[in-house]
Amino acid sequence: MLLYTIKSIDIFAILDIAVISYIFYKGYTLLNDTRAMQLIKGIIFIVILIPISDLLNLTMLNLILNETLTIGVLSIVIIFQPEIRRALEHLGRTAFTEKHLLLEDDKVMDKVVTELVNAVDNLSKSKTGALIAIEQKTGLNDVIASGTEIDAIVSSALLENIFVVNTPLHDGATIIRNDRILAAGCVLPLTSNNDINKKLGTRHRAAMGLTEISDALVVIVSEETGTISLSVNGKLTRNYDKDRLKDILIRIMKRRQTNRKRSIREKVKLWITKRINKLLSR
Repeated sequence: MLLYTIKSIDIFAILDIAVISYIFYKGYTLLNDTRAMQLIKGIIFIVILIPISDLLNLTMLNLILNETLTIGVLSIVIIFQPEIRRALEHLGRTAFTEKHLLLEDDKVMDKVVTELVNAVDNLSKSKTGALIAIEQKTGLNDVIASGTEIDAIVSSALLENIFVVNTPLHDGATIIRNDRILAAGCVLPLTSNNDINKKLGTRHRAAMGLTEISDALVVIVSEETGTISLSVNGKLTRNYDKDRLKDILIRIMKRRQTNRKRSIREKVKLWITKRINKLLSR
């Protein structure tokens, strides 16, 4: 029987298994370290208890657990709304690429990042608060519309001038697309993560909020301490200096540029190879 089952497996069955495995894996990575993961653990616990309560003839407990699970289907959709939205947005930006959103020329990329880190370094030394988002594959037109359009070449002088205290545009985010500053004074969504350091201010929360729903790179300068931070994929890392910030920004952008150029076939092949190697190494 087992031999017959193995022989009946074809390429479509393998593809089916690979796709389902990938969906479960991505679902786990999206929900890991969130409140939703704790809820999933609770649901799994209830599912395990149902057959146990039936086996032990615990009629009342079995009835309550079954009713809870039935009603819980609608509750899950409501409770998981932020995670479902984030998952769909993640799927959208990984499945489709917008043509204008990644720097293609290494020299232009280096120049833009150099101007950016020079400005950030000077703002840090003067303890001037700043919030700068670099658009990637996910378009930020809705965020740009909330601010004041500039559409100017990226320069350290202009960036520093934007964030001068008490100027009209200093108290919002500046958005960079390719080699241009598109807008300043933009409003970013705040993170819903309540586990972050309570000492972090609105700029840091806004940076994390934007990177939770997009693949943008957001640089923050604290006006209290002058500390330089970077938010990527909803995560915040701090205490950057000028050289380290430039290095990490260029590495992330080049890696994304490389990933964009790969064909779907190459991506699938690479993913399957990684999974096979991981299984063999166990």
